[in-house]
Amino acid sequence: MTLEEKSLPSALRDNGLVNALRDTYTTFTQRREALGLSNPGTVERLKKEVDTDVFLTKYMFTGLKADLTKPFSLSPLFQYSHAFAMGSQQMPPYGFSAMFGPKGIFMQGNIDNEGQLTATLNYQLSKSLVTKTSASISPGQQSMFQLDADYSGKDFSASIKSINPSVLDGGLNGLLVGSYLQSVTPGLALGVEAAWQRLTLGQGPETILSYCAKYKGQDWIGTAQLTGQGLLSTSYWRRLTDKVDAGVDLNLHFAPGMGGGGLMGGGLRKEGSTTLGAKYDFKLSTFRAQLDSTGKVSCLLEKRLIMPMQLSFAAELDHAKSSAKVGMAVSIEFQSEQLAREGNGEGPAEVPF
Repeated sequence: MTLEEKSLPSALRDNGLVNALRDTYTTFTQRREALGLSNPGTVERLKKEVDTDVFLTKYMFTGLKADLTKPFSLSPLFQYSHAFAMGSQQMPPYGFSAMFGPKGIFMQGNIDNEGQLTATLNYQLSKSLVTKTSASISPGQQSMFQLDADYSGKDFSASIKSINPSVLDGGLNGLLVGSYLQSVTPGLALGVEAAWQRLTLGQGPETILSYCAKYKGQDWIGTAQLTGQGLLSTSYWRRLTDKVDAGVDLNLHFAPGMGGGGLMGGGLRKEGSTTLGAKYDFKLSTFRAQLDSTGKVSCLLEKRLIMPMQLSFAAELDHAKSSAKVGMAVSIEFQSEQLAREGNGEGPAEVPF
């Protein structure tokens, strides 16, 4: 008899039903551990290998850009940076950001020349539980507040997210999203995500339920996600060589079609898009290329010249709109020799989590 069993009251320790449930749970846990399951990641980052590692959508820019970074410490992480941009509709002309990351905490703040302020605070309560708080304040626009909690188990991940939650109007408003992803075999993981939204009390709440799956092979990963709105999203990532990765993303949207006279009931209207991308890692540079079904071709080259300087070139050609965009950026990190020795000359330190 274990110490935990001895600490139970005699009414529970000698109860046959309680003993049967405890034995069933123990057997289930042992068999679960024998499968050798690993953490599958989160539903929010289900397609991380394709969207973040291969595709250049999150890295694309136009115009001229310059980033000047000054790190003061690597442990704890502390640095600030200035960002300048010209000829870009996405980036402000000037932005200032600061980052601070002691053990178990990560804080970051950004402010631009128009007064838009964004702030992030991540706090690691334990090795498995992390809370994330972010806020955005823009002059003349609605502010945004978001609170997340992520739990990473040995073979599962669970998270809950709330965006602009409020009970000041006499009821709950905002957006709530909960997700759960569980490994069922060493390669396969299944998950579900539920979203609840209500903008005002005068409107009824809306709910969306989606299902997802992720399979990880030896050198490839495939994902699929189906939402209640009729959207099917799939992705496939594969490592071709040690320095070359490729990925493809397919989205299909099934929506009610329009019948004669503009009336509903004309069957299902099927819309889809496909994006194909590849990433090449060289010794001192990284090249990304991307092509989608709308005729848009994009590429991004990041070249590290010397330790404190990196150049980036971006280009996008849209055949459907007969338009082209180009961008060039320079990033300079003013790092002392002592910090360079601590970081082994590999550039900025990683955030704590």
